[in-house]
Order: sequence, then C-alpha cells, then structure tokens
Amino acid sequence: MSHHLVKSVLVPEVVLSIIDKEHISEEKALELFYSSGTARALDDDETGLYGASACYIFSLYEEEQQNKMSKQ
Repeated sequence: MSHHLVKSVLVPEVVLSIIDKEHISEEKALELFYSSGTARALDDDETGLYGASACYIFSLYEEEQQNKMSKQ
C-alpha cells in the first residue's frame, strides 16, 4: 500500500524546516532533501517512516547531514 497522501503533507513541512534552519531557497531545500537518504527512506513504504512526524523526519535529515559533515 502506498502512502503518497501522507508523504505529500510531510515533505513540505520537512522542507520548510530545512529552509528555516539553513536560510536557503525552497528550490535548494527541496534539492537537498530529495537527494538525501532520509528522503529515500521516506519514499520506501517498507520503512514505515511515513507514520512519523515531520519533526522526527527532519531530525533524521539533520543527523544524516551532520554525519556527512563529520566524515569530510
């Protein structure tokens, strides 16, 4: 079963959080989010991430970004 409707509500909220935190454009925030492992996990219904809050998904995204930065 696909959960596109739930995801269509979650993604804009996560993207707004990225915009607020990073002070970047919506286009750049969308690009960053959709290129992340967090977005791939959200897209995979098997993970169940569609049932999490936008705040939690954003925290996963932030953690992923911090891990990328620490590995550079």
